[in-house]
Amino acid sequence: MRLTADMKTHTRFYLSVIMVLSLAAANFAQTASHQVVLNFVPAKATVKFTLAASLHSVHGSFSLKSGAVHFDPASGKVSGEIVLDAASGQTGNEGRDKKMHGAVLESGHYPEIVFHPDRVEGQFAAQGVSTLQVHGIFALHGAEHEMTIPVRMETSPGRWTATSNFAIPYVKWGMKNPSTFILRVEQSVDLEVQASGDLP
Repeated sequence: MRLTADMKTHTRFYLSVIMVLSLAAANFAQTASHQVVLNFVPAKATVKFTLAASLHSVHGSFSLKSGAVHFDPASGKVSGEIVLDAASGQTGNEGRDKKMHGAVLESGHYPEIVFHPDRVEGQFAAQGVSTLQVHGIFALHGAEHEMTIPVRMETSPGRWTATSNFAIPYVKWGMKNPSTFILRVEQSVDLEVQASGDLP
């Protein structure tokens, strides 16, 4: 069967459409494959805090409740959340912990501490070490606060680890200062977070 000029034109047009759609689909698949998914495992995470004081520094910890983050290195966009169990906070001193939960954290009313990341600045390395600035919303004690957290991340085939050190100005954010006449404490608390997991 001989193709007419119109049929040849239509054939070329349909082939062009198919080629464009195929390229778009391939590009979409490639872009999707570059998404980085970080699933936080509570057993592989530690959250420590240090509160400087006039007599001695107070050290304690929180437990990670859950965490899942989706990161697009090309655009820097991030979604997901990291949740800490506020009621798990402990310093090793029963009386001090009772005051911390009852008067400062009020963990009975605000049982979770949540960070919602939304964007990342810095060059992400698919393998090796990355120094990143993670911007997002930190929800604590019933209020949300915009902040940027520094993160050092190391990736290797099938695995990731991340560490971060930052300060929370808890008094400025509306929480009670637990200072007494004898013991004076700082108005911000330092957090050290370490986490690791598998890369799908």
